[in-house]
Amino acid sequence: MSHKKKRKHANPKLSEEMVFQDLEESYVEPISPREKEVDRLINEIKQTADKLKNDGARIGDLKIIARSIKELRYAFKVFTPYRRNRKVTVFGSARCQPDDANYQMAVEFGRRMAAEGWYVVTGAGGGIMEAAHVGAGASQSMGLNIMLPFEQQANRIIKGDPKLVNLKYFFTRKLLFVKEVHAITVFPGGFGTQDECLETLTLVQTGKRDLMPIILIGEPQDMYWKDWNQFIDNELTASGLISPEDTSLYYTTDNVDDAVEEIMKFYAAYNSMRYVRGKLVLRLHFEPSDELVERLNDEFGSLCESGKIEKATAHHLEADDEHLIDLPRLTLQFNRRDIGRLRQMIDLINDELAPVA
Repeated sequence: MSHKKKRKHANPKLSEEMVFQDLEESYVEPISPREKEVDRLINEIKQTADKLKNDGARIGDLKIIARSIKELRYAFKVFTPYRRNRKVTVFGSARCQPDDANYQMAVEFGRRMAAEGWYVVTGAGGGIMEAAHVGAGASQSMGLNIMLPFEQQANRIIKGDPKLVNLKYFFTRKLLFVKEVHAITVFPGGFGTQDECLETLTLVQTGKRDLMPIILIGEPQDMYWKDWNQFIDNELTASGLISPEDTSLYYTTDNVDDAVEEIMKFYAAYNSMRYVRGKLVLRLHFEPSDELVERLNDEFGSLCESGKIEKATAHHLEADDEHLIDLPRLTLQFNRRDIGRLRQMIDLINDELAPVA
């Protein structure tokens, strides 16, 4: 007599649960293209750090790099929640007193821009910086304070505010002044103000920073910008050291209303720009007519290295700007040289497409 071992019947319910549990444990969330790129760049930073050790980098050099990374990381953390908010940087003298006409103009400018919903970014110090923050109020102010042994402490408006970043290095501070904003306004000031003004112009002129309004403003009786403009005309433009079109990259005024209007007008029809696979893409608030596109090609066709200016829709590589996906676009194979002429073309687009107030 054979004795066959009886087989226990598996519990169907238990078996099903085990199968689902195994499936859950084996499931791996797919990594998005963005996450892959983040991982790649983080690894690149780590590899660079390892190379510094292999290079035998000096302690002083390592301190500069370590501090710079810390400052930028924290600053990006502060600015990230406000990336979609329009912001204007205000430069000007820390020594300007409250009874000065330029101080009072800066107060009014800060107030007007805050009323338009813009944040006002300054170096967080006194003088013009304080004035712009007084006008904007604490809720619409952001600050990039440089730590100096003299002359510079955070002003009473921004001091202790979570939107204030304290920085050791001027170069990280200047990067943030230009990178994180959508317009620059410069009041009269000293070496630091001129440094900030000319570096901003250089970055825009060379295409290292996207086009944006750059406003040079001072009270009507002040000769500061009048003399500055005369120097630019006589010594730079006349000598061929800059192109005549480069003077389109900035706007000089002695009137706050004028300054605010110039900034708002720039974004009336134009929204932003970026390069996609070598082509310049201009994102607009309104679709241009075929007639306007033809006119742009007639007047600004020289901006194209090849091909012509054409209407387009969003490219799939623009998916990270999802809030801009539905905007109409113009594309061109820009020569990356004639930035002043490109600014003139954007001005024409704004003039033709912006609704009449």
